[in-house]
Formats: sequence, C-alpha cells, structure tokens
Amino acid sequence: MTGREPGSRPLLNRRLAPFGTTIFAEMSALAARTGAINLGQGFPDTDGPEEIREAAVRALRDGRGNQYPPGPGVPELRAAITAHQQHHYGLAYDPDTEVLVTAGATEAVAAALLALVEPGDEVIALEPYYDSYAANIAMAGGTRVPVTLRPHEGAFRLDLDELRDAVTERTRLILLNTPHNPTGTVLTREELAAVAALAVERDLLVVTDEVYEHLVFEGEHLPLAGFPGMRERTVTVSSAGKTFSFTGWKVGWLTATPELVAAVRSVKQFLTYVSAGPFQYAIAEALRLPDAYFDGFRADLHRKRDLLGDGLRAAGFEVYQPQGTYFITTDITPFGHKDAYAFCRALPERCGVVAIPNSVFYDDPDAGRSQVRFAFCKKDDVLIEAGSRLRRLGS
Repeated sequence: MTGREPGSRPLLNRRLAPFGTTIFAEMSALAARTGAINLGQGFPDTDGPEEIREAAVRALRDGRGNQYPPGPGVPELRAAITAHQQHHYGLAYDPDTEVLVTAGATEAVAAALLALVEPGDEVIALEPYYDSYAANIAMAGGTRVPVTLRPHEGAFRLDLDELRDAVTERTRLILLNTPHNPTGTVLTREELAAVAALAVERDLLVVTDEVYEHLVFEGEHLPLAGFPGMRERTVTVSSAGKTFSFTGWKVGWLTATPELVAAVRSVKQFLTYVSAGPFQYAIAEALRLPDAYFDGFRADLHRKRDLLGDGLRAAGFEVYQPQGTYFITTDITPFGHKDAYAFCRALPERCGVVAIPNSVFYDDPDAGRSQVRFAFCKKDDVLIEAGSRLRRLGS
C-alpha cells in the first residue's frame, strides 16, 4: 500500500479530543438501559402549553416554515423576541438588525464564540459550566480560564476578586450564565454591576446565557445588557425550550448590536443555516403569552424544587438551595462518598435513579468531586418516587 494510511493520525480534531460523549448522553443511555428515573438530563416529562403546540400544527398545515425560513429567523419571531425584551426588561432591539434566531441556545453560544474568539484569546467562564461551553471555546481555539463558583452558606457564590484577577492582556470575552446551570445561582444586581464595570474597564465582550430567565425563585433576573456600557458589548442568548417545555423544537435566539449580530450570523450561516421553520411561528405566539403564564410556570417549578429538595434532604443529601433553573446540586459526602462520577454510575442499580456528576463541569474535577445534580422539571409523582427510592441509600 502506498501513501499514508487512514488512521495514521487521530481522526478527531485534537481540540475536541478531551471531550468525547457528553455526560448527558451517557447518563440518559444508562437510564434507558436500567429503567431508572432520569433526573439527569434537563428535559420536562410533560409538553408545554397546548395552544402553542397547536400553533406549530397550524403553521405546518398552512405551509409556513416548511421550506427554508429567512436566515435571521422569521419576522414574526424576531418581532416577538424584541417585544419580549422590551416588555420584561425595558430593552429595545431592532428586530431586523439586532436579533438572530438559532438552533437552540447551544448553537447561539457556539456561533458567538466561533465568531468572536480567535486562537490565543482567553475566555473567562464561570465553573461549574454547561459542558458545551468548554467544547465551543476549544473549537474556536481559545483558552478557557475558569472562575469557580464556590459553596457558601448553603448556596454558590461568585468571588468578584477572583474574577478580576482572572483578566489578563489576552482576555477577549467573559462567558456568563445566570440563572446558572448547574448550581442554580442567580447573580445579584451588585455582582452584575461589578461584571459590567470590569468589562467596560478592560474593553471585554460578554456572551451571557440567560435561558433560565423565567425560572428565578429568589432574587430577580437582570440582563447584563441593561447595565451601563454593556449594550454595545453584550451578546444575550436565550431560548424557548426551558420556558415553554418544548426542548425538542430547538428554537433559540440572541440579541445584540447590528455589528455583533452580523459577526455571529457569519458563522451561524455555515452551521445550521436555518432550522425549526414551523416552530418559529409557534414560539412567536408563545413569547406573547400573558404574564400569568410566566408567573404560573415559575410558581409550579418553585413548588417542584421544594418537593425534590425535601426528598433529597430526607434521603441524607446535603442540598444547595438553587435560586433559579430547574436543577438542584447536592453533596454526597454525608454518605461517605467523594467520587460523584462513580456514585452516579452506581446509583441506577442501587436506587433506580439517574443524576449527573458535577465534577465533569469543572476544569479541576476535585473542585466538584462530591457534587451531584438532580433535575426537578418532572411530574410530582416522579419526584416523590425518586425521593422514596433515594432513601434506600441510608439503609
């Protein structure tokens, strides 16, 4: 055989070699194989509002979105996104130049990082972080600089001095997530003001993932773009999946200045190009639902948080009370365990429950080695049964 043989170099781009299969795919497969209750991956076990599902059916039947929609997103959805930002936060955006619809928030974050980060740039990210962040930074050739949220008085807190110290001459961008997955932290007005001041002082861009914006139980959600000096340097990301319980539709979006949107669109057009045509029309209607929907949705998840939290405490876990999202982070030290990954691998056989080890969301796994995350976006009877099963750990 002549020439270089296939496989003489690893097939996977070396930037992605450390990542492999996501923890969510691994644990969801484990749940399917064992028949365990899946409190690992964050998807609801019920659909969202019936009128929104019917809006999608109506769009399909009417032929709206069955062919390629416009690259930036259908006009109806872009208008609804800007109306939502104005109504809830007093932020004004131009639907024609300052909105980009994406294949979920995951693509929005990926496209933003690929557009704005070059090899050698440093990106500060709060850890523990959603796993795609690390992969996105790697694909862009950037260097990830973690700033760790640490447990303090039953919750996780950002050390602003540590954040400031992380900024160097090579820092290009801060990747922010509030409400924060997996810890449930909601950054305060004072913390966000400090982040904004630092970004302005050091001339940094910020990509802020706000997909849990309507799931805040304590405190309030404040978009960073609303702080002084941040409108022109912030890419705000959100999506429909978490707010309307249609995660499979993968409708996300970002808002930013025309220049930032144009930069991100230059990348996005070579990723999915467009997606979710009929669903875009349905989400346009969803975003215009009355405030009562958002209030009821938040109240229902607040109740579920407390339901699962009580069950976890009764089972013996140390529980860090989340201020937002639909995840609870716990500590397994009371059970005499320190390895969250091994604990989660064994949990389906021991108790018939699947959870996620937070250690995979840290650069230094030791920082979260004993932390385990549970999702509470499930039916009440599922959460009650999970709590009952987990009490076997103490027997």
